[in-house]
Amino acid sequence: MSRREIFFLSSLIVSIITISILVTGSSLLTIALDKAGKIPLGTFITWAGMVALPLTIYWGIKELRKPTKKLNVVLASLLKLLIILGVLWVPISYLLAGNLSFSFSEKETFQGGQIAMKWFWYLSYGIGIGTILILMAYWITLLFKKIKLLMKKYNKLAS
Repeated sequence: MSRREIFFLSSLIVSIITISILVTGSSLLTIALDKAGKIPLGTFITWAGMVALPLTIYWGIKELRKPTKKLNVVLASLLKLLIILGVLWVPISYLLAGNLSFSFSEKETFQGGQIAMKWFWYLSYGIGIGTILILMAYWITLLFKKIKLLMKKYNKLAS
């Protein structure tokens, strides 16, 4: 098994496990990692998923690692941006919330307040949804490529 395949499978497994834990609302998410109970394990489980999901696409699709087409260059660049945002998810979220449990309140100040919470959710959903949209856009380009090849084949047979 190649290094790329190991990275792909590892990322895929981490993504699937993270999504399963988040969707089921597992009690693992609330296990405290410190004595004060302010740092939940869920923060780091989610972080692993935020990094692993875009990495699964990166390691799984060669054309998004080493793009040859203009559109795929754009998709690959966006995917790399999402990987970077995934890696920076905890530090950015900490700056927004002011704590590692990422809890927000009705504060008037930005950090820990409602505006920061909106930015937190934009970031969190943006990484996941952005990754899925990149994958869908790539699949659509493959579909058009296949249709184009079939049309050429049909035109050849028709003439």
